[in-house]
Amino acid sequence: MYKHGGDEERERGGGELLILKPREEKTRGVSEKMSSQVRLRLLPRARCMFDEPVQVKVAGLRSRQVVTVRARSTDEKGVVFSSSATYRADGGGAIDLERDPSLSGSYTGVEPMGLLWSMRPDSLHKRFQRYKSLNPHVVKFSVHEEEEEEGRMLAEATNERLLIGDGVSRHTVKEGNIRGVLFTPPGRGPFPAVLDLYILGGGLSEKRASLLASRGFVVLTVVAFGYDDMPKKIKEVHLDYFEEAIQFLKKQDTVGSKGVGVISLSKTADLALSMASYLPGVEATVWINGCSANTFFPLYYKKRQILPALMLDPSKMILTESGAANVKNVLQNPLAEENKATLVPVEHAEGRFLFVAAEDDLNWDSKAHMDMMVERLQRHGKDNFESVCYPGAGHYLEPPYGPYCPSSFHWVAGRQVLWGGEPRSHAAAEVHMWNKIQEFFRTQLSCDATQTKAKL
Repeated sequence: MYKHGGDEERERGGGELLILKPREEKTRGVSEKMSSQVRLRLLPRARCMFDEPVQVKVAGLRSRQVVTVRARSTDEKGVVFSSSATYRADGGGAIDLERDPSLSGSYTGVEPMGLLWSMRPDSLHKRFQRYKSLNPHVVKFSVHEEEEEEGRMLAEATNERLLIGDGVSRHTVKEGNIRGVLFTPPGRGPFPAVLDLYILGGGLSEKRASLLASRGFVVLTVVAFGYDDMPKKIKEVHLDYFEEAIQFLKKQDTVGSKGVGVISLSKTADLALSMASYLPGVEATVWINGCSANTFFPLYYKKRQILPALMLDPSKMILTESGAANVKNVLQNPLAEENKATLVPVEHAEGRFLFVAAEDDLNWDSKAHMDMMVERLQRHGKDNFESVCYPGAGHYLEPPYGPYCPSSFHWVAGRQVLWGGEPRSHAAAEVHMWNKIQEFFRTQLSCDATQTKAKL
């Protein structure tokens, strides 16, 4: 039994949240009664993992009644995100988002998870931030009478979207130079091991790592600077740090894979390429919307520079009316003779690659960089890769069902930038990519039970 705002509510089998008696609802300062007949259901349950779909159903409406269904949430920075869609009930007064099209609002057409991926911030250029794993992403769904302004609320339900599964352990890591968080699935394993690299300087994101751990991987997520007691600014990156992280991960008692997988996005994707090319023990690398060259900072290994940095040309930045800049062509060309030394020698990698590129990435031309790496590997007689390209997707490809981000602050550019993509296509790409990544890691990171027993 739950108490919420003076109402008596009950969640029954199937995740159905029922309003058992009328309640007072304040809309724009006016006290109104919410219908006790209308039911908003979240199936199969109102509490689920962040990366799981939920079926939204409404019952108890008048035949063919038109209503507005809304979703609202607040991220870790206190930014409010919301969406809405107009639906017409069937002859029996029911709406099913898996069946019925939205007539207008944040999206149109049949989009079962549209209310989640179409949520927009209440101010410009804000990216949804849900980085800590222990707190669920809470979404309030509600049904309103159709009016020009927000109509009278007829029903509501709360969806708790968990970032960490039952039994998954979370441990802060502060060992040697490593600063990060380790996630371990329940049980003795053996489990495959994955090193998660997130945006440098942007703090530590646990979301992707905790979700992967909830799917059966031991995952260590790390950043190279700007976290905990690490330097806030750097002038160079050392591959030794990531080598230390790999060794730490391989020593975990429940890890059964001979080597580790690496997952990366944006700047960290070129670091993942370098790890696979220079360091032993990297069996599988997921490169998402990255560069084919080492960017922004010179790369060192064993106190020696191994790759210079490919830099930016700010004069190629294009300002837009929204105040955000298009930076797609700001990065220098790595194929130019003076920049070829920055290219990562991916042909040296022993493990396999999964290259993921969004065709409408406005951070840089990820598709072109993917093509460069594929051509380079093929030229050296290598076939240790697979690639997938998503038309209409933008730069920030992440675990599915979070709000799509068209623009936000860029830590390198030091200003608001456009990330590209069309919301519907981007959302579909995230669903496909997330399944593809898990399949790739499970296939490439074979586990050896005897190796795990030896550690124990």
